[in-house]
Amino acid sequence: MEFHKIEGGVCAAKGFICNGIHCGIRKNKSKKDLALVVAEKRCAAAAVYTQNLVKGAPIAVTKRNIANGYAQAIIVNSGNANTCNAGGEAIAEEMCALVEKHTGIGKEDVIVASTGVIGQPLDLAPIAGGMNELVAGLGKNNDAANEAIMTTDTVKKQTAIAFELDGKRCVIGCMAKGSGMIHPNMATMLVFVTTDVNISPAMLQKAVSKDVESSFNMISIDGDTSTNDMLCVMASGLAGNEEIIKEDENYKVFAEALHTVTTDMCKRIAKDGEGATKLLECNVSGAATHTDAVKAAKGVITSSLFKAAMFGADANWGRVLCAVGYSGAQTDVEKIGVSFSSKAGKITVCENGTGVEFSEDEAKKVLSEDEIVIDVTLQDGKESATAWGCDLTYDYVRINGDYRT
Repeated sequence: MEFHKIEGGVCAAKGFICNGIHCGIRKNKSKKDLALVVAEKRCAAAAVYTQNLVKGAPIAVTKRNIANGYAQAIIVNSGNANTCNAGGEAIAEEMCALVEKHTGIGKEDVIVASTGVIGQPLDLAPIAGGMNELVAGLGKNNDAANEAIMTTDTVKKQTAIAFELDGKRCVIGCMAKGSGMIHPNMATMLVFVTTDVNISPAMLQKAVSKDVESSFNMISIDGDTSTNDMLCVMASGLAGNEEIIKEDENYKVFAEALHTVTTDMCKRIAKDGEGATKLLECNVSGAATHTDAVKAAKGVITSSLFKAAMFGADANWGRVLCAVGYSGAQTDVEKIGVSFSSKAGKITVCENGTGVEFSEDEAKKVLSEDEIVIDVTLQDGKESATAWGCDLTYDYVRINGDYRT
């Protein structure tokens, strides 16, 4: 099946419109802080959430609202996480009620999300005051909506692809935010996916739950798991394909298309890690079990020492072996191989658990690019896994040293 990248983001699929504005939650008037996505009809809906025991109030409300498998709108604010503050759930519910008041969509059919500083009261007044403008401007405003959910992100993160099911053109679009406080499983990410594929709520949830195992749960920026993460998907069904109600060939194509979108977003989020200058992709192959492959890949990506080495373009391969060794992966360390590659070339630095001669100058060139691939071969079996992360820089400390101010 061919998947074609197309223009647009969360409103690329049939049946969706969106907008984003500055309503006053954030002090900086140049920063949008309120987004709304509306579907023309009730959609099949599915979601996964952060595994942090401390969860933002919007998560509890969203869980209740889409427990029946349906939703028709998404409202999101940035600048305040609505977490660990008195009356948080009531505030999130009132945000849903505001959507109902201004659009006619039932408040129980609204997905609500917040991102920003934890532990500060969220004032509803700016949100209520901005709803007329927000709703009046609804359209295919992908950029405005995407900007409104950003916090320390430096770039907008959105994508869309087109493909066919039953001879019908189908689209999956997405917008996301995420830059810091990102660590498996699910991190400070808000990911909103929309599609016009006709699929039942049960099969949509199955696809989403399976997908995150090898997509968003394989990202780490800084080792901190957020309180507010969620990945939500709404499917309008307007593409006109026969409804997907079982794991047939159409389901497989949809799952593959969804994974194409989510892995694209994983890379965008990892590359835009707070203070990051490089996207790191670690591919582990030859593991005895898939669990071992996952542990090894995550171990490398989450190693602060290795991330710092990548910032300095230092081919310190010993830090890769060290990370694999403490990752919990069962492997024969005397068989491990390591290589680094980028658009500047590829260099092998370790074979059979031992260093090999290589040019430091060549390694410096390879590791000075902004996208680095680390290939780790374990020679224990046939299983593999991929994880994404970024380098650890001076700017990460600067950004988080004064985050609240």
